[in-house]
Amino acid sequence: MFKTEHPFKKIAVVGCGAVGSFYGSKIAKSGMNVHFLIRNDFETVKAKGLNIQSIDGNYSIHPNIYRNPQEIGNCDLVLIALKSTANDNFSNLLTPLVGKQTALFTLQNGLGNETTLAKIFPHNPVFGGMCFVCLNRIAPGVVNHIAHGKIVMGRYNGLPDALSEKIAQLIESAGIKVEIADNLERAKWEKLIWNIPFNGLGVAGAAGLDAVITGQLKTGQSIGSCLSSDKLLDEGTWENLVIELMDEVISTGRALGHDIPLNSGEYQRNRTRVMGSYRASTLIDFEAGRPLELEALFYKPLATAHAKGLEAPRLTKLCSVLNQLVNQSRSTPTIK
Repeated sequence: MFKTEHPFKKIAVVGCGAVGSFYGSKIAKSGMNVHFLIRNDFETVKAKGLNIQSIDGNYSIHPNIYRNPQEIGNCDLVLIALKSTANDNFSNLLTPLVGKQTALFTLQNGLGNETTLAKIFPHNPVFGGMCFVCLNRIAPGVVNHIAHGKIVMGRYNGLPDALSEKIAQLIESAGIKVEIADNLERAKWEKLIWNIPFNGLGVAGAAGLDAVITGQLKTGQSIGSCLSSDKLLDEGTWENLVIELMDEVISTGRALGHDIPLNSGEYQRNRTRVMGSYRASTLIDFEAGRPLELEALFYKPLATAHAKGLEAPRLTKLCSVLNQLVNQSRSTPTIK
């Protein structure tokens, strides 16, 4: 598909959870010179490598790993797979990796990540990518790839260009399906059609149906279990909530001028059914007591809807429940 030769002789991967480990390992496995910045799992990966359990075939690699970005130095391409909650660390983590010609490619969820990168590195090209993939980090250095895998990518504040094609060629040469979006912002809203309901309702489900519908937890309410994708697609009340959220996201995207098909939600629900009992990453983070990507995934989309004059009542109540859940879980960290 992409015939151009890529110039990326040295590549860094920053953020080696499920996304960074999976895509980074595939690129490294294809023969590229890839350097992984790893903090939490460093000793495990040093001893046992990265292990990918995949529907496409299991494999393991022993990659080049480092604790500090200074040990890696300037790279031609930096692949960023951090949670957006870590964006405050962009400058410290990325500056040692970025030279005059370095391209920055973020695979983070939600809105605003590319803007933050461009402010810190105004003279470097910035790209964003949406990962349409079903995977989880199930243990230190171990990723389970369940379904899908395509990346939809685009240039921040620009049209597809030669450098876009070179990044796509690199991705494709690693055996990853890739598509270059004419409009990166539109592609982000198309991904939010999935991310907002399945990450958001999955966590909010721990508060129960009444709380999700009203947008209000009861005083002293206990926190239950999060809901996997199959429980949300119940052909009943939960699925109706999924549909309402998807429709609000589609309406907001269209209000921004993006020609998003009205049946996009149905397409996303159908492709999710093949995932079985999938637990999105936000559910795992919540139950582990880690920070949630509320700003990028929920608050910014809601602010955008309101700025376009849309009430988005279902998303408003979802944001309220998520905020209350996070505040309550901080004082009551054990999930029953």
